[in-house]
Amino acid sequence: MIRFIFLSLLAMPVFSVPAQAGESEVVDAWCDYLGNRLRSVSADACHAQNFVAAEVRTPQGNPLVTRDIPAAGQAGTEAKRILVIGGIHGDELTSISVVFRWLDWLGQADAATYQWRVIPVANPDGLMAKPSTRVNANGVDLNRNFQTPDWDRDAQDYWVKRTRRDPRRYPGKSAGSEAETRWLQDQIADYRPDLIISVHAPYNLLDYDGPVPEPMRFGRLSLNRLGVYPGSMGNYAGVFKQIPVITIELPNATSMPSQRDQQAMWEDMLKWVRHNIKDLAVPGPTAKR
Repeated sequence: MIRFIFLSLLAMPVFSVPAQAGESEVVDAWCDYLGNRLRSVSADACHAQNFVAAEVRTPQGNPLVTRDIPAAGQAGTEAKRILVIGGIHGDELTSISVVFRWLDWLGQADAATYQWRVIPVANPDGLMAKPSTRVNANGVDLNRNFQTPDWDRDAQDYWVKRTRRDPRRYPGKSAGSEAETRWLQDQIADYRPDLIISVHAPYNLLDYDGPVPEPMRFGRLSLNRLGVYPGSMGNYAGVFKQIPVITIELPNATSMPSQRDQQAMWEDMLKWVRHNIKDLAVPGPTAKR
């Protein structure tokens, strides 16, 4: 089954840019693709953002793209850092679209007091599959592939016994086997976030892992802790690295929440951040997390 998925993903489109394309051409092609693929993301608005393509490429040769937004009116090292990740599962389209919506709101006063690093699409190969897939081009669930201490002992056993070899949840042949996973781990190590917000769909809830008080409600989303899984982001960053991880599970993977619901979720999230993240010490550049 895994082999079938892998072979079917080999036909996925990659960006139609020259092999020696510069970073701006790569980002432009990426924005054009998203504008065509996602109804709620405008290619023009994407072009207007200062996105940067990493040197790392996915198995299908697609870029991994970030944007850094500095805090307003503060020295960069003083403001708390928030890492936002969307689209770690390529078929959760709303998780990408909501992150783009947030990019429009990061200039608001409450948000501008923080530094932000935004990764709208952590699994571009999965997004570009036809149809889009949860897994990457190698058939691996990136959210079961992080290098957690329990991976070697538990990941394969959990996949076989608890998921009955569900191909959508295949953890990979080894922890950190995937370029996307290793790149995300490098982003965490490099950026040293005080908080990670990972956006998913469609379970219609909040999940939380890590220190500081847990959030109880963002808009219509209520806390329902799902536990941790071998190789998951919450396990890796929230439990192992002790960085607070909020997982936002939107109600639907393909239909956006209403504007009102998005705004309520955003406002409640910033209120929780303001009351709970402000007292955390920013780790020094040599700190190991």
